[in-house]
Amino acid sequence: MKLKGKKIIQLVSGDFEDLELWYPVLRLREEGAEVHIVGEKADEEYIGKYGVPIVTDFSFGDVNPENYDAILVPGGWSPDKLRRYPEVIHMIKDMNSHTKPIGQICHAGWVLISAKILNGVKVTSTPGIKDDMENAGAVWVNEPVVVDGHIVSSRRPPDLPDYMRAFIDVMAE
Repeated sequence: MKLKGKKIIQLVSGDFEDLELWYPVLRLREEGAEVHIVGEKADEEYIGKYGVPIVTDFSFGDVNPENYDAILVPGGWSPDKLRRYPEVIHMIKDMNSHTKPIGQICHAGWVLISAKILNGVKVTSTPGIKDDMENAGAVWVNEPVVVDGHIVSSRRPPDLPDYMRAFIDVMAE
């Protein structure tokens, strides 16, 4: 239980990539972390791309990022929706300014791009948004997981074990 006492925000919106949301939530809870599911509305059911539901604990406005140790952004089409909420951008910027772990996988990089925090940061993502990442100033590499300080990035579901090992290690520091 490496993460006992740690609190983590798991962002969600519709059409999240089911495995890229659920796998991290379950792994982090196994390590003793308290993971809150945070979306536009509290107590709202969101459905993943493949039909797996999740219910939010809190709305974006209900949480103060200063009370959390890390934040996760899922992949799928959810990031394209998440980056449109000023509260989400505020959470990402706050976590970044306090060098708290930020996890992003697949298309989640879009949220970090919109928060304007990737300039000079080494990252990976789904190759489909490589140009977007580079245009935001990131140094993009095609690897299963990349850790650059407090930012942990990964490409796709087959990389989830590597992604979670790295994220848990960064959280445990």
